[in-house]
Amino acid sequence: MTSSVTKRSLFIGILLVAMTLRAPFTGIAPLLPTLGDSLQLDTLQIGLLTTLPLLAFALLSPLVPLLTRHLGLERSVAVALVVICLGVVLRSIGHISALYLGTVLIGAGIAVGNVILPSLLKRDFAATLPKMTGAYSLTMGVSAALASVIVVPLAAKLGWAWASFSLLLLPLLALAVWTLQLKGHSVSGLSRPAMSSDRQIWRSALAWQITLFLGLNSLVYYVLVSWLPTFLVDSGFSATQAGSLHGLLQLATALPGLIIGAVIVRYRDQRWIAMMMAALWVISLLGLWGMPSWAIVWVSIAGVGSGAAMILGLSLIGLRSVSAHQAVALSGMAQAIGYLLAAAGPAAIGKLHDQSGGWHLPILFCTICAVIMMIMGFLAGKDRVIGA
Repeated sequence: MTSSVTKRSLFIGILLVAMTLRAPFTGIAPLLPTLGDSLQLDTLQIGLLTTLPLLAFALLSPLVPLLTRHLGLERSVAVALVVICLGVVLRSIGHISALYLGTVLIGAGIAVGNVILPSLLKRDFAATLPKMTGAYSLTMGVSAALASVIVVPLAAKLGWAWASFSLLLLPLLALAVWTLQLKGHSVSGLSRPAMSSDRQIWRSALAWQITLFLGLNSLVYYVLVSWLPTFLVDSGFSATQAGSLHGLLQLATALPGLIIGAVIVRYRDQRWIAMMMAALWVISLLGLWGMPSWAIVWVSIAGVGSGAAMILGLSLIGLRSVSAHQAVALSGMAQAIGYLLAAAGPAAIGKLHDQSGGWHLPILFCTICAVIMMIMGFLAGKDRVIGA
């Protein structure tokens, strides 16, 4: 990138892509009860709709560097957006087979975008990495919040399929703007030597600490994304109130994007910041356990903690790596292992809920994960780089 205009254009494109990396997935959660009734799905079948994208994230993330090597970063993002568009269309047809195929495709497209965006920021915005990461995380959270709030009224008027189809607007808009990046400059990929050298990441303790910090955050977050509406209804809230609080969770994850990047960039050592973020998870989970009637408070705290931790974790991918090539490999590793944990979370929590007959044990399990996340954050936050 040579000009400020080109950089500005790239960052606008990144923000629009970021809008598609959560909303098409999380926006379906408030529709699951209606969707399940319409298609006569049982609890396991409904749970697969949240588990399948996470499995796609986990399985495909390590393969993204191979895709970027052959297509380049920009073209790989374009392919991801096309796949997301196709997935949203298939999911909205109303047939069970298309529903699951579309869900997998959405997960595949999001997986590619999740891995590539941190490396794009590392390559072109290294000097302001935490601030830029905060900005795209803010955009991602706001779009997800709006999607969660809007789909329920749309479903009530038009049906769940049209509400799901409305989420196509985001990837279509992003794709239209991102095509300018394909015309504006040459495509840059990753060389085979760079790919080979990054195998050391899988043997790096620091890489595993970053991975577990992000992964445990994702696990607890996606458990809440999947089960918060059900938990709230069981606690006495109406379906509309539960959908609004679900949207609040998404919005709260976006709020740290306003300030956390500026905070991170001021310190070379982020250990105590990471621990504070994990501590917010602990506070919110214990609050939901003991005082569910105050859910608006606990959901807000959970969203802020999760959003801040995600921004820090994504920033650490760039801050602890020595090149954009290494950042892609670290991002692929962190998101593969992280989302594998997250994929198991909703299903495991659903099973634990069914066996225990309540939400206390599931919340306790998530709280333990948050404590472990706190330890990983303390270790990953130390100022050093992989391979040093």
